[in-house]
Amino acid sequence: MTLDRRTPHLLVEALGILETSFSELPDFESPVDTASLRSILLETAERMKDNFPYPHPFYIGQMIKPPHAIARLAYALSLWINPNNHALDGGRCSSAMEKEAVAQIAAMFGWNVHLGRLTSGGTSANLEALWIAAKLRPGHTVVASAQAHYTHRRLCGVLGIPFEEISVDRRARMDMDSLKRTLNGGNIGTVVMTLGTPATGSVDSLHKALELQEEYDFRIHVDAAYGGYYCLAGNLSDDTQAAFALLPEADSIVVDPHKHGLQPYGCGCIIFRDPTVGKYYKHDSPYTYFTSTELHLGEISLECSRPGSSAVALWATQRLLPLVMGGKFAELKTCRDAALELFKRLERDQRFITAAPPELDIVVWGLNATSASGCSKAADRFFDAAAKQNIHLAKVKLPKSLLESYLPTVVWDSDHVTFLRSCVMK
Repeated sequence: MTLDRRTPHLLVEALGILETSFSELPDFESPVDTASLRSILLETAERMKDNFPYPHPFYIGQMIKPPHAIARLAYALSLWINPNNHALDGGRCSSAMEKEAVAQIAAMFGWNVHLGRLTSGGTSANLEALWIAAKLRPGHTVVASAQAHYTHRRLCGVLGIPFEEISVDRRARMDMDSLKRTLNGGNIGTVVMTLGTPATGSVDSLHKALELQEEYDFRIHVDAAYGGYYCLAGNLSDDTQAAFALLPEADSIVVDPHKHGLQPYGCGCIIFRDPTVGKYYKHDSPYTYFTSTELHLGEISLECSRPGSSAVALWATQRLLPLVMGGKFAELKTCRDAALELFKRLERDQRFITAAPPELDIVVWGLNATSASGCSKAADRFFDAAAKQNIHLAKVKLPKSLLESYLPTVVWDSDHVTFLRSCVMK
């Protein structure tokens, strides 16, 4: 595998341009011991060799997608300034870039009016969504599917919000009948719909939840940390596309640019449809917000210091690859095409067990055996054998309730089965 060494020289050219903005200042340069730097940097490179080959297509395990070259370069360029996007004092230009980039993401979801910003990742973004949910519906329960990210249950515990889990159907989506029974019990304030569950990439039926919202009074938060950008793909199944088409009707949306958005870790994004929720963030700072009457992003954030570098990298990426249907960025649809092709090949091979076809680009499959425990052991062996050939997969433990209909001849001597899992996101 060859790492990209064709683009770093562009950074030197860009630094020359950046440097001219401070030409009126007295000369100042920090002392640099280049010999020591070189020694430690080369040692660092040696140490970092102990990694899986995340950028290579043979790494099809976890949700790790290499940043685009423009994101790497822009991020590195910004580090010579090291902006802090908490207040405009610390990140004047990068704060403007963040607002522009987030507005483009909001527009991708159909919102021209919104309140939003970048976060350190999906967990912190969902924290803010659930915190606002508790402010708007104090004492009410939050529900999410059994296949939603574990962070929702944990964050509700941190925030002191009642939480309840909703069972899933055979495609690992929130079961709408189960949701309706729970809604009949009352006191549900927010329903979390996941568009791209972490284990199977399943897409909850947002369109059906919106139908229930007409009968019951609850907010809808969409966790699209993994799948959000697929609203641009144009090659989803009809049912999956129906969910994405109604994203503008959600109350809040989380998406992770550090997944399909081609950004370095960590870069998440939280967006609210109603900008007035910003009043819940209001706080006084005796030393921060005096230099401008414009919005300081720290005024709509639970986080304080925030890396402006993430905003610079995202802004540059979206300049190169606009978030529009049919554009260059929308070629992420090839990830789903690849996942469907992988699924078809697995389905035709009698060594393997397949469940539901992929809705996005995550494929899960098992190894044929007579018992549940035998399937798990075979998956473990396959995982190890593949790694020896530098094909790096992931494993997922799925419950009997989800897989039973796909494995009619298996003896269930265990409540769970280990399957193999691939995020075909390159």
